[in-house]
Amino acid sequence: MKKSLIGLLTSAAVCSSLFAGTISNEEMMKQIEALKAQITALENKLNQTQGGSDTTDARFKKLEKKVAKNYEKINEVKAHDANDNIKWDVDFRTQIDNIQYKHASGAKSKNNAFMSNRLLLGMAYQADKNSIFQGLLSYNKAYGDTANHSQSNTNPGYADFDWLTNENAIDNTVKVKEAYWLYKNDALFGNKNIPWAVSVGRRPSTDGLGINLRADQPRKSPLSHTVNVEFDGISAKFDLDKITGVPGMWWKFCAGRGLTNAKPRFQFDGTDYANDDTKNPNIDMAGFIFVPYDDGQYSVHTNFARAWNLIGYTGSQLMSYNMAMMSATTPSQQMDAYGNLSFQDVGDIDFATVLFKVDGIGDGISDYLDNTVVFASAAMSKTHPNALGMLGSTDSETGHSFWLGVNAPCPISPSDSRIGIEWNKGSKYWRSMTYGEDTMAGSKIAARGTAWEIYRNQKITDALSFGLSYTYIKYDYTGSNSFFGAEGAPMTMSQAVAMGQDPVKEAQDIKAYMRYRF
Repeated sequence: MKKSLIGLLTSAAVCSSLFAGTISNEEMMKQIEALKAQITALENKLNQTQGGSDTTDARFKKLEKKVAKNYEKINEVKAHDANDNIKWDVDFRTQIDNIQYKHASGAKSKNNAFMSNRLLLGMAYQADKNSIFQGLLSYNKAYGDTANHSQSNTNPGYADFDWLTNENAIDNTVKVKEAYWLYKNDALFGNKNIPWAVSVGRRPSTDGLGINLRADQPRKSPLSHTVNVEFDGISAKFDLDKITGVPGMWWKFCAGRGLTNAKPRFQFDGTDYANDDTKNPNIDMAGFIFVPYDDGQYSVHTNFARAWNLIGYTGSQLMSYNMAMMSATTPSQQMDAYGNLSFQDVGDIDFATVLFKVDGIGDGISDYLDNTVVFASAAMSKTHPNALGMLGSTDSETGHSFWLGVNAPCPISPSDSRIGIEWNKGSKYWRSMTYGEDTMAGSKIAARGTAWEIYRNQKITDALSFGLSYTYIKYDYTGSNSFFGAEGAPMTMSQAVAMGQDPVKEAQDIKAYMRYRF
């Protein structure tokens, strides 16, 4: 009786302290340990005492009910703390880039020390076992104010274009990079052989397979050889390995919208958000990702996508712009020249990719090879222009690109650092949707020419990491990573010079960063 009473009194004391104020788990554990010590001491003292107790059964039962009630309240608090909150994570990167450009004429452009901060705030909440919310807020900004004090570098320019707004050092605002809900289930219409998931919102559509290795993070949705761009849409994924018996097989349908045709709010004629026939039509993209085999070591990844009503400038627009810029003598005249440019619907485009990945070379040859990743990717783009033409041609043009990469432990400190080397080669009419590639000198994947990258990522503490990389691009043709009209027309360097242009022939970016993640 005495021991039971002491235990109940102690429990009541703990419960009362919990509701007297908000304390941390660490503080609570310290209090519990202290009370355990006091209980042991009291029990030892009681064991040595032969005297009676005036505690009645009625008082004992009353105290027992009170303790039980308090425990019920504690369980409610625990349930609330475990489920009813958003989990946050932080990815903060400080980076410095040395950017060098060599033009066809031999002239050079450079920035020896372009400094930037990028903050990603991730959030997630799982209300139940089937439904999850994921979000990612982004802040990406160059150090200090910009030269024209606009803090955006967008007038003129396209740094705030919705496809890539979070991959550019724009201003000090926080923007939404990802926001979507995910529903997953172990059985499709009761068939437990087909687990499935569906997701809607602003998609995790950058840093997909390929780019994720040198970005030092898990892969996201698409294959980044052809699609690495922010967009809003829907996806539905079906695991097929159980029903087919093929390891790791799955299929995912994806669709999104890159531009919405709609009038602004508060129209004088009352037609808010109606289609606007004077503007570009909706830009939509749809396709699928199919993994026919993935045993954890060897895997094959494919995707196909089509984008409709892509935008660009016509040849006559560019000719008028170039003539206006040649005669412009003031910034306002240059602004007028930009103002005469307007995007046109120039046609559709298809993308296709197949990527082979080996996660661990051989079978137990060495620890080093076991932790080495190798991939090879081949991609194709094919235009379907309307009468205005795409990439400077009214014919359907096909482009190709190849991408090889190795990611392995660094021999100097293999336990906490990795090194990688990548090579890209793009053809004359190669065209990707890789606006989201986080490279200050432009997308190396989109290069119509040859690109090399060497990098090293090192973990310093559980939260801090350091990275160093060198990227070199040699362009064989102009128009890489432009939009889809005449401005994307491929020309050799000599052809461009003959037309009075001085395009970039070579580009390089040496970057170093410190990154804090938790």
